[in-house]
Amino acid sequence: MTQHADSAATDARSPERERGEPTPGAPGVGRLVGLDLARGLAVFGMYAVHVGPAPGQDGVIGYLMELAQGRSSALFAVLAGFAVALITGRRTPKTGLAGRRAVAKVIIRAVILMALGTALTLTGTPVVPILAFYGLFFLLVLPLYRLGTKPLALIAVGWALVGPQLLYALKPVVGGRVFLSYGQADGPVSLFFTGGYPALTWVPFVIAGMAVARCDLAATAVRIRLALTGVALAVTGYGGSWLAVRLVPGAAEAVRKAEQGSGMSSMPSMSSGSPMPSVSPDSIGIFGDTPAGMLAAAPHSEATLSIVAATGVAILVITACLAAIDAFPGLRRLAKPVIAVGSMSLTAYVYHIVAIWLLNTEGQTASRLYILLGFIASVTVLATIWSRFFQRGPLEWLMGRATEIVRRMQ
Repeated sequence: MTQHADSAATDARSPERERGEPTPGAPGVGRLVGLDLARGLAVFGMYAVHVGPAPGQDGVIGYLMELAQGRSSALFAVLAGFAVALITGRRTPKTGLAGRRAVAKVIIRAVILMALGTALTLTGTPVVPILAFYGLFFLLVLPLYRLGTKPLALIAVGWALVGPQLLYALKPVVGGRVFLSYGQADGPVSLFFTGGYPALTWVPFVIAGMAVARCDLAATAVRIRLALTGVALAVTGYGGSWLAVRLVPGAAEAVRKAEQGSGMSSMPSMSSGSPMPSVSPDSIGIFGDTPAGMLAAAPHSEATLSIVAATGVAILVITACLAAIDAFPGLRRLAKPVIAVGSMSLTAYVYHIVAIWLLNTEGQTASRLYILLGFIASVTVLATIWSRFFQRGPLEWLMGRATEIVRRMQ
């Protein structure tokens, strides 16, 4: 969730400050505090998807719930790429012994995330835990850690163009017409192809995060270009899908059928309160039963336009958080509780999955908003108190201790 979902940012803060990488005279910690703010927002977005009111209802609450769908998990994935870059050397990739140790750290974290994610999946909650997928993402992008911004951006674009089409072509081979949802894991096949966050279509988010991390984020001109890039990607993804669905014959019907089937819901929301739909052999699947369904930019549609749009939104959020923390010093104090949650996002993510499991909140439709507010308030209070005494969250601390073994490498 690293998200961000691990302690990568915390682990990398001191080295980043010591190198003083960005433009001289720029704020020394704004970039990293801004990342924690973005992580905190992503955590709250995931909470909204999993325990909040149903999206699509009238009013501000319905709009916010709809806004969180798919975009919060995409923001987590982009921040996962940022975490990999922070560990391996953000602006300048580490080489030699430092490089080997950084690679070993990423591998250890990946293995732990996969194990933890598997354990959370075994709880049987209707939420598809993202952590096991994150672990795989870390391993898949690790060979790219020495690349610069442009090569990473090109690879992300190429993967976003090819991955969904390849996944569609592989449907009859790896899952028939059905793609598993709601925690129905089937090992590596689930992680790569049929799970809630198939690597074949989610890795572009992580690579995009690595590309953003390589930029000089303290430079105003760079931030402006990133913001414009985010806007362009969002408009291309959502606008392109809007036009395609209306202009391509059969596309609107294909999208409608896909939304009614097992597809476009690989990260299910508990907000509907209805029993989890069964996945039958004649389900439509992620893309629907025609290629036209791949034109959708709906949350978790796994289509190219959806990836492009969600990446653009994630880049906008990250850029805005980084810029806001630097431009408005008082904001850091006001947003301190959210920043505290973001600084221990792995703990916050696991906390809400375990709470869903213990409290069995599914089906309580009348009190969804209060449940969501309770989750947000409780994790915010706990994170704020914890951060007063400790630099890392409990799971982040354990993750850090687990990676200390790399110091023995020569």
